[in-house]
Amino acid sequence: MLDELILFIMTFLLVFIIYELFLVRKAKKDKRRKKPIEVNYLIGKYNLDINKLNYRRLLNIISVVSAFDISLVVTIVSLFNNFLFQLLVGFVLIMLLIIVSYDIVGRIYKKKGCCKNGKN
Repeated sequence: MLDELILFIMTFLLVFIIYELFLVRKAKKDKRRKKPIEVNYLIGKYNLDINKLNYRRLLNIISVVSAFDISLVVTIVSLFNNFLFQLLVGFVLIMLLIIVSYDIVGRIYKKKGCCKNGKN
């Protein structure tokens, strides 16, 4: 139990730091840079207005959500011994977690009124 918790925390910190360095810090330095695919997904699916959002805060939220998703999947997959089963479970879990977690983020921003033309 303690080993899994340590694995989760270490994976979370590693992935979070990588996201912060390559996603958030790069966006701060280079304003012309393309938006990450996560941002494009949220804008497209939930009709969010990028001008109403605090873009840096959105990138930080994406970093936390992605780090949590990846850490949870790594921790769960490490419980199994069969490599093919780990691969299958990991793929299914990561897809489900990404869909659910970004759905929650999109709905929260939608409730805050960050949609284009005031549409909810």
